[in-house]
Amino acid sequence: MTSVGTTQTRQGLGSRLAALARLVELGPGRVDPKLLAETGQLLLRAGDRLKLSSDHTVVALAGGTGSGKSTLFNSVSGLELSPTGVRRPTTARTHACVWGLDGAGPLLDWLQIQWRHRFARASALDKGEGLLHGLILLDLPDHDSIRALTDTEADRLIQVADLVVWVLDPQKYADASTHRRYVTELAGHEAVTIFVLNQVDRLEPDELAECVSDLESLLRREGVEDPIIVTTSAITGEGVDGLKAVLAQTVARRRAAVQRLEADLDRITLRLAKAMPADGTPAPSASIDDARRIGLTDALCDAVGVPAIGEAMENVYGVRSMEWVGWPYTRWIAKLRPDPLNSLRLGDLRDEIRGLTGGSVSAQPAEVDNAVQALADGLTSGMHEAWRNGVRDAARSRSAQLPEVLSEELSEVAPRLDRVPFWWRLLLIWQYLLVLLFLAGLAWFGTALAYGVFGAGAPPAGLTVFGEAASLPWVGLMILSVLGLGLLTAVASRNFVSLGAGNAREQLEREMRRRVGGVATNMVIEPVERELTRYNEFYSAMRGVQG
Repeated sequence: MTSVGTTQTRQGLGSRLAALARLVELGPGRVDPKLLAETGQLLLRAGDRLKLSSDHTVVALAGGTGSGKSTLFNSVSGLELSPTGVRRPTTARTHACVWGLDGAGPLLDWLQIQWRHRFARASALDKGEGLLHGLILLDLPDHDSIRALTDTEADRLIQVADLVVWVLDPQKYADASTHRRYVTELAGHEAVTIFVLNQVDRLEPDELAECVSDLESLLRREGVEDPIIVTTSAITGEGVDGLKAVLAQTVARRRAAVQRLEADLDRITLRLAKAMPADGTPAPSASIDDARRIGLTDALCDAVGVPAIGEAMENVYGVRSMEWVGWPYTRWIAKLRPDPLNSLRLGDLRDEIRGLTGGSVSAQPAEVDNAVQALADGLTSGMHEAWRNGVRDAARSRSAQLPEVLSEELSEVAPRLDRVPFWWRLLLIWQYLLVLLFLAGLAWFGTALAYGVFGAGAPPAGLTVFGEAASLPWVGLMILSVLGLGLLTAVASRNFVSLGAGNAREQLEREMRRRVGGVATNMVIEPVERELTRYNEFYSAMRGVQG
């Protein structure tokens, strides 16, 4: 029956594995593909093992040629199940001895143990070995044999066994083929790894102590912090009961499978953690703050020349108003001088404004790219290089289309230089009405001067009233009043034009900024926020895997 502690451990492991699965989903492009593949294999292996019997513990005897591994297997099982030899390896296929066969079948199938190589301890033979109930003992092929070069069965089972027992002999216990290929890779698996120094019957007591001490030092140097070393002699039986006791303790706890998966998980977590900040820098917010949004909008507005467009529009607005709301006499006098519009090259200015909003924005990709780059750099401080590049790539994902889209957006709100406000037309009518009054006053003044002062004769019938000299002061006052009213109207309208030009510029720039901000949000900020969300989820999943 599974204990409460084991159940809780399995639940904790399940949460970590779920977080690991999330890392595999989020990792492509940010984590080494080989590492992701290994992580996926671990997930599959863990899922398969946790679904199979938790009442059985898979213990693999692994070792090189001549280590006495098969002899030790037979000694532990108490039966001659695995063939042994002196000069060459005789274990071509994995043999399994099962203490308690009920429920072990699916697990043996998953281990791919052939039926003819499965052996069950009969109840009559289990007398006195009840503590080993639930043990599945595997005798693996020699990992350094010629067959192992083309058959990876030993390697595969070493990866999936709940507990690995390395059988070493006094002559080759430091063999590189074992330590470099396996022991170093299993550093951190002390709880599910046992080292057996076999054939101790060949050593004197002092030689045995020296070998054990040397083996322990070697293992510690390779990262095995607290190695479990058992000494045996499969031939004489010395130490075999001690090994059985260690195996019995492991089987009784029913935790080896979980411990092995936890050790594998811990090891791969350390490698995955390299994609995270080394100093534990907290993850940035997945939402870009208002200050950075405004900064990006400002930079893009500068890149596409929004201030220049507004200033040019204001200037053109003021110059064009001279044709409509200025004093007519001033305009007529100006006709005798060079055209101020030509001196201002207004036609070129119109083309320039249209160009700024119609296509020349694409001529500033460097400034647009700098604005986007500045945003990405400000968000990725402390990130791992892979994620930093991911945020940059997200920010630039649509940078090629960004100038064109900005151009299209701004062209919709580009100022119409030929647009004339309605009140300008009314002022023009008013000014010409005053001109007519002025001309009428001059005519009246001339008539009164000619007939009333100089006595040029009798005025025509119906114009008698206009020929009286007494009307001269009033006519002169009217003429001066009309001139003054016209000048006052011109000055006031110019002030209104300046005020209107400023307001129009502010409105234009505000609308352009709104549109630039919308484009920046859709084409830069949203992709970056998706990448930041992915990074935060990876960050959280990493914390979940670490437990």
